[in-house]
Amino acid sequence: MSTLKRFFQDTFIYGLATVLPRLMNFLLLPLLTGSLANASYSDNTTFYIYAAFFNVLLTYGMETSFFRFFSRHKEKNKVFSTAFISLTLTTIFFFALVWTYNVELAHYVNLKLRYFNLLISVIALDTLVVIPFALLRATGRPIKFSIIKVLNIGMYVALNYFFLWMVPKYNISLGFLDYSNDLVTYVFIANLIASLFTFFLLSPYFFKTKLVFDWGILKQFLNYGWPIMIAGLAYVINENFDKWLLPQLLGKDINGAYAACYKIAVFMTIFIQGFRLGAEPFFFNHAKEKNAKNTYALIMKYFVVLGSLMLVFIVAYLHVFKELIVTNPSYWVAIDIVPIVLLANLMLGIYFNLAYWYKLTDKTRFGMYFSILGAVLTIGLNYALIPVIGLMGAAYTTLIAYTVMVVISYLIGRKHYDIPYDLKNIGIYLGLGIGFAFSSFYVFDNNLIIGSLLVFLFLGIIYFKERKYLSQFLQR
Repeated sequence: MSTLKRFFQDTFIYGLATVLPRLMNFLLLPLLTGSLANASYSDNTTFYIYAAFFNVLLTYGMETSFFRFFSRHKEKNKVFSTAFISLTLTTIFFFALVWTYNVELAHYVNLKLRYFNLLISVIALDTLVVIPFALLRATGRPIKFSIIKVLNIGMYVALNYFFLWMVPKYNISLGFLDYSNDLVTYVFIANLIASLFTFFLLSPYFFKTKLVFDWGILKQFLNYGWPIMIAGLAYVINENFDKWLLPQLLGKDINGAYAACYKIAVFMTIFIQGFRLGAEPFFFNHAKEKNAKNTYALIMKYFVVLGSLMLVFIVAYLHVFKELIVTNPSYWVAIDIVPIVLLANLMLGIYFNLAYWYKLTDKTRFGMYFSILGAVLTIGLNYALIPVIGLMGAAYTTLIAYTVMVVISYLIGRKHYDIPYDLKNIGIYLGLGIGFAFSSFYVFDNNLIIGSLLVFLFLGIIYFKERKYLSQFLQR
């Protein structure tokens, strides 16, 4: 129990490192949707789609590889130093190469040159701090990790408010930084400054570390990590292909609305990200313990319990959230996608939980296969459904792709690393969560009273079924 309790404690701290920045981002969404036209918000979304793609490409699975080998290698400094040197050199090479051909590449990806230059600068800085951040997690320093993450997003949010609210309100002159006719540029400048600040905070790792490079360790990293990179690229497609395709099929205005309403599902994303930050080092560090599989099964069960509860709660109060977060009614044309996207993200969280079987058994190629399958479904179904049912086609595509990945991963995982999941109760909680959430939104038209009753009913069911175990857990 103490091991499990430590997991939840670390996950809670890492969750704060995710929750607080995301909550700060909520302060941004009303600002962005109020300051930017739908088409400009679509450009903002496209910028971060490419950022996500290059982030996966430039880290080439190194972060997860680092966790895998750092946890079991005796010469830990050599593991850190090899990963650090490798990622630094490839990032510098990438930046120099891409900057040389920035005009041609900006035209190819259909971004303004100014956007593209800011994009590759942000990507390079963020990649350089990946391994220092990973070291903080691997060595059990979640508080420092969290503080730096919160400071990063705090600066980003503050700068956005300065550029988009204070500058026009108080008529502040910015001189050569005057982009009043292109406000979205300020969002990207704010990101660059915040990334520079984070790089400065973590820069001591560039100087105090004893630099030792081991080709053997690098080879292990690459063999373990390249399928994770492919899986990561496929994941970026799964998450973002709809927002890349919608401007072409339905226009930038519709895509801006879709992307903004999609952000409401960030509550579920916060929960999943917090779980992953705490789970990744925990799962690797405890893989050799006697009751490891039972612990993993228990974690899965309570992940589904909490995720299903969040699904019901967010959907029950969706009309409240939309008015607080997406203040411009022109964006609300896409609000119907939110319950579907929330459920899709919950399925993605379940998939992430299942995924540790192939990471713990060094069969990361399966993660690549599953993600490629999801990407193929995402591309094919988006092209098939969006022209027929519009925005909802994109949302349903995301849900179908992640659900298929969950089923396939579970079935194959049973043969390689069988974990005794409590399928009966997982199915009950997931089924009730889906039923309550979708009834609240689609049957009762998001009636607040009925939605609240469903939330309390679900809480009552959880308490009734889990009271004995929860009481034991809290007492230890």
